[in-house]
Amino acid sequence: MGTVEATSLDQVVNTDRYPLLDLAGPAGRAVVDRARRELATLGCTVLRDFVRPELRAALRREGAALAPLAHVDVETVNVYNIAVADDLPVDHPARTPFERGNAFVARDRIPTSALISRLYTHQAFQRFLAACFELPTLYELADPLSGLVLNVVPPGRGHPWHFDTNEFTVSMLTQAPQGGGLFAYCPHLRSVADENFDQVRAVLAGRAEHLVRRLPLTPGDLQLFLGRYALHRVSPVRGPGARHSAIFAYSQRPGVVGSVARPRQLFGRVLPVHHAAEAVRGDRLLD
Repeated sequence: MGTVEATSLDQVVNTDRYPLLDLAGPAGRAVVDRARRELATLGCTVLRDFVRPELRAALRREGAALAPLAHVDVETVNVYNIAVADDLPVDHPARTPFERGNAFVARDRIPTSALISRLYTHQAFQRFLAACFELPTLYELADPLSGLVLNVVPPGRGHPWHFDTNEFTVSMLTQAPQGGGLFAYCPHLRSVADENFDQVRAVLAGRAEHLVRRLPLTPGDLQLFLGRYALHRVSPVRGPGARHSAIFAYSQRPGVVGSVARPRQLFGRVLPVHHAAEAVRGDRLLD
């Protein structure tokens, strides 16, 4: 890696604590091993102060400038973000409705000079994430809208219980709200072999508090998460300020583009590349 690229990484990431350029060294191995261990046991790991603390104000300013570009749409959803078929059992979890009112800034609205863009495209960052998730390599999404997004949760709104479509999720809080906006999740609630509808129902009904973990986050913390298998949510935001978080989306194979339905739901628009793409799922779980 060239000196310029290494310097650029040092300017953003707390490389003394997270030596992304020396993952084979003792400190690098320790960070990766801890992330792997916590992902395996808890389904989530948080790398505190991953971005240098002195850059928190810059993260907040960049998010504030981008937030007005978010597509805002209030809609009724369920934990799988699917249409409710008439033949579903009356007690199926998909029949529990929630109102989703968070908003998303698409990747093509985020400048390449932004801190979150510089991280998303940095090869050392991608190699580090792949190592933590125990994958041979990661690829940026070829989707021009979904690869990197800013999630904006305005006051009074939250992100209700849901499962992710990706097996793994990488995110970073860039602006904390004055109140609320707490991330909660139920690790390993379902698997490829078992949807575990009974426990999903129990969580949605508030009867399984013992399964729920709550995770306070600080701007600049990097969160790695197995969101396809963990039911999770962000509680409603309180106070005058919104909650902002960057979502870094990658795939295990190159050239991945979303289907038409998802970008239309999140961004209010689709591009020709979405019509040409065919979404391929690696499992038969409900989305």
